[in-house]
Amino acid sequence: MVSQNWRLKAPFILLVLVFSTAHSEILSESIEKNNIRKGVYLSPKMEMEPGDVAFYYFYNIDFPRNHIALKSFNAEVVDDFGNSIPLYEVYLHHTYILSYYQRKGSYIPDVLQTEILPSEPDFLYKRNDGVCPNSTLGQFIALSSEFRGTPTNIPDPYGVELNNPAEVPDGYEQKWFLNVHIIDTRGAVDKVGCGECRCNLYNVTNDQFGQPLSPDYYGGLKCCYAHTRCKVKEGFEAPRRVVRMKYTVTWKDWDTSIVPARLYLLDITDNMKMVRDSNGVAHPEHDCQIEYILEPCEKKESTYGICIDTKRSRIVLPKGGYLISAVTHLHIGAISQTLYGEDGRVLCQTIPIYGDGDSAGNEAGYVVGTTPCYPEPGSVVIKEGEFITHEMVYNGARRLSGTMGLFTIIVADEVAELESGPRYLALMNNLVISAGSRTVIGLLGMVAALLAVAVAVLVSVVYRMKKASGDGYQSL
Repeated sequence: MVSQNWRLKAPFILLVLVFSTAHSEILSESIEKNNIRKGVYLSPKMEMEPGDVAFYYFYNIDFPRNHIALKSFNAEVVDDFGNSIPLYEVYLHHTYILSYYQRKGSYIPDVLQTEILPSEPDFLYKRNDGVCPNSTLGQFIALSSEFRGTPTNIPDPYGVELNNPAEVPDGYEQKWFLNVHIIDTRGAVDKVGCGECRCNLYNVTNDQFGQPLSPDYYGGLKCCYAHTRCKVKEGFEAPRRVVRMKYTVTWKDWDTSIVPARLYLLDITDNMKMVRDSNGVAHPEHDCQIEYILEPCEKKESTYGICIDTKRSRIVLPKGGYLISAVTHLHIGAISQTLYGEDGRVLCQTIPIYGDGDSAGNEAGYVVGTTPCYPEPGSVVIKEGEFITHEMVYNGARRLSGTMGLFTIIVADEVAELESGPRYLALMNNLVISAGSRTVIGLLGMVAALLAVAVAVLVSVVYRMKKASGDGYQSL
């Protein structure tokens, strides 16, 4: 039986189904080393023209359905033949997976293009371990352009527990959906501006629900929703193309050898405050805005002659533990993202990797990866009730819209020796990653080297941004 909520949306749903094939596909499923299973999947097809924005929720996607320990999740945009598409043609704003419980016998469309989630009781939201409230940022590993060059592997023997049958409510079945937000920037007058969702480039004054935008909202998610278009050069033509999201999942079947870990997604815009309930007990109240506008800094605020914008939030986790690994999401212009303990110690720090070529995965000027964070096992502890500081540093030379800073951290109650792991774990703190012609050195604990790299990265970013501003961001 279709709920009243869905009856009201039926015309919109039918329109969506016209433009998208409703089912994902399994490319391959295999067993790798150390009993790690690997699945490679394709999202339904999406057709795009220059300037188009695709914003989809694909429900009931192909995903492991048994009781598992998540080991990694990666994704990229490909064409209909499976070839990687460079970011300067189709920009991946973000993608993520999320679990839900569907009431047996109820109807939820396979494809939607709205940020309104289906309603209870047909749909029950299954989120990560925190920290944002309600349905905000409840996903498991959400990244963007940096997905291709960012390791997301959770080292053995740890894993994030998924699909536990004991947690499924009676009368429901557990399923997964994939959210995809991509922008076709072929021929765009400003490729970076399209990726930042600047409202003037989309000719948008209302959000997707028809509500007027405030005059000081220059850009962000409210301006690049489904069916909007980013401005393309006059006279530019390119064929309509089919694109898909290829997502790769690795996991282990759940057993007693796996050390369970929690997944927290931290947002730099989280204005957390401590409030007291009716019994006088204090507890954290989170307010995650997801994105923010970064205004250019004044010359007097510059460091080494370069403007730097630093944003911080102070939060407390629902439960402390050992930090196992972390990945970050950030945008063009980012310099670093860091977590500090209450005493000022560095818990984790990552630096963006900027491309310097034209191939997919090494697009010049784009953030194509981030340095990973894998502390020595047992060396980093987040204490129970400890206030941690989340710091995001961007180049502040120009206004940035739709700016983000997300930290996905994996935390466990127990510490264990690493039994095995992928090649990039071999050197731990002095980790070296080769990405095409680029080599990035993990600098956790190497403060002097980190500062030098940060300044070098900053200078490089400023140079590319200045160059880009002179040629319409075509070459970045």
